[in-house]
Amino acid sequence: MSTAIQTEVVIIGAGPCGLFQVFELGLLGMKAHLLDSLAAPGGQCTELYPEKPIYDIPALPVCGAQELVDRLLQQIKPFGAGMHFGHEVTGVSKREDGRFDVRTAGGLEFDAGAVVIAGGVGSFQPKKLGVEGIDAFEGSNVFYRVQSAAAFHGKHLVIFGGGDSALDWTLDLADKVASLTLVHRRPEFRAAPASVARMQELVAAGRIRFVEGTAEGLLRDGQAFAGLCVKGTDGTLQELKAERVLAFFGLHPKLGPIAEWGLELEKKALKVDTEKFQTSVPGIFAVGDINTYPGKKKLILSGFHEAALAAFGIQAYLYPTKRQFLQYTTTSPVMQKRLGIGEE
Repeated sequence: MSTAIQTEVVIIGAGPCGLFQVFELGLLGMKAHLLDSLAAPGGQCTELYPEKPIYDIPALPVCGAQELVDRLLQQIKPFGAGMHFGHEVTGVSKREDGRFDVRTAGGLEFDAGAVVIAGGVGSFQPKKLGVEGIDAFEGSNVFYRVQSAAAFHGKHLVIFGGGDSALDWTLDLADKVASLTLVHRRPEFRAAPASVARMQELVAAGRIRFVEGTAEGLLRDGQAFAGLCVKGTDGTLQELKAERVLAFFGLHPKLGPIAEWGLELEKKALKVDTEKFQTSVPGIFAVGDINTYPGKKKLILSGFHEAALAAFGIQAYLYPTKRQFLQYTTTSPVMQKRLGIGEE
């Protein structure tokens, strides 16, 4: 691959775990190139819920999802990672010399010493409302993510879903909209119990409505969007007038090309060890939601831990004769130099 970009590590996926992987590799003196099929860094945080608050990042009592991505980008600046967005990785193959050829749909080629897959749930698309003609109103009246909460303020809003995203936005927007109706196909919810309890309090107080049912059809005012018709569990139809609709039915996770790279899978996730988070192919590592192991928890902070151990595993793979020892950013002159601390 004469035109290939040579690098120590290629990281596939630029969500929080992929970004933090750059940092952990950088601390150990290794350079990386970061690739993502999306047009910008951040993964699900940026694509699906940029304004959603996150409460379980250490030392940050509350942090917006996009804010977390912005902070990570600032944190990795000293390491000068190559970043390539809008490039889906279509092929990863191991050579006889132990290095990897990595190719993207956009024509980029890499000659990498190791590969980290930090692809979240893989290539994902939100599950959509199964209503004929709804596509024409996507982005204007119907949304599957919140890019700007202010776009819903003062509007008549209907939210579909029973998970954390639906309940979180129901609670967040309840006092900021003209009216709000939550629709879910059953009385049980998958969201956090505290969120469900708070939602039920708002319903009891008459501040929001809850309708048990599913979307059945569009309501129009001429050619304009006017709301949705909902079919209740008893078969009755109810018209819900609305200016905006939010639907949170989760994602269609698709491993896409990853499923063809010869890696051991378990329930559409990549099996890894818990020492260095290496997959079944030596030199290919996986961190974040894309991997699985006994006791796996799909949390961002767990992915950060995985990235730290993966960095040491990658160093051992690339430089097997190099002695490894733990250094601390607070006291190590080498690490502080890599971080640019004390430089003008």
